[in-house]
Amino acid sequence: MRRLLAALAAGAFLVTVSACGSSDDSGAADGGSSSGGTTTLKLGLIPIVDVAPVYLGQKKGFYSERGLKLEMSTAQGGAAIVPGVASGQFQFGFSNVTSLLIAQSNGVPIKAVSNGIASTGVEGKDFAAIMVKKGSAIKDSKELQGKKVAINTLKNINESAVRESVRKAGGDPDKVKFVELPFDQMPAALEKGEIDAACVVEPALATIKSQGGVEIASPLVDIAKDTTVAMYFTSTQYQQQHPDIVKKFQEATAESLAYADQHPDEVRQIVTTYTKIPASVLAQVTLPKWPAEPNKASIEALAKLGEEDGFFKKTPDVDALLP
Repeated sequence: MRRLLAALAAGAFLVTVSACGSSDDSGAADGGSSSGGTTTLKLGLIPIVDVAPVYLGQKKGFYSERGLKLEMSTAQGGAAIVPGVASGQFQFGFSNVTSLLIAQSNGVPIKAVSNGIASTGVEGKDFAAIMVKKGSAIKDSKELQGKKVAINTLKNINESAVRESVRKAGGDPDKVKFVELPFDQMPAALEKGEIDAACVVEPALATIKSQGGVEIASPLVDIAKDTTVAMYFTSTQYQQQHPDIVKKFQEATAESLAYADQHPDEVRQIVTTYTKIPASVLAQVTLPKWPAEPNKASIEALAKLGEEDGFFKKTPDVDALLP
């Protein structure tokens, strides 16, 4: 993950969440609270560019006009958000597709409800890239064999992406030395020569480019055309108990995604309200795509890659996960 995918994601952020109430008379049990016709929902997010649409949608009234109010809680990544949603701490959450597939294959009772973000699908113009430092002898993904490559989380979406890029270039991904490193630490590590390459996402991607770094692959583009990188999800229990609220959340989120996709300047502005990313850096950032619907073929591709590389205890059920 944005920032993905993921879990798309970046930075060391504290989980700022609180236990939820469980009143049975609100019509929004499991933590949602209701008053004056408005249901307040706790939404577990990663404070990255990817989730800008829900902040923008809340500001524009797309949720309030459906009787919903979002209470954003931030976490470092999907690993913290998935159990929070499953336990009812959050009513909804945001996580990269591979994390959701891993959870689903482990029997965690979750269900994707809305699309999150997607790759731009354009080689060399995506929000994620495999980067090497200026002057590096590494020219393509095949040459990553035997090299130290940084990814934000081992055995997750970015490892799948790098492995596929190496395969497509004719290399052996098992010969790559993967190193786990937060996205925001990758630019300095690459500059110092502590790693040979980094699978990085925005805004760290813009930072490395400003250092003269060179892109050798667009790994999300190598997975599939217009890869769905992350999604919003809920617990299966919450979906069953509150289908009306889930439907309202889906409708408001779809409207928010469409608006964000058409208003990049407003996206960049709203991001400054919930992250510490400077506006000057945001101006250089390549934004993801926010299509209303997930690309099932790309999710099936991620499931296949994850299975090939041993990420799952058992084969995930893509149909059971998707809305």
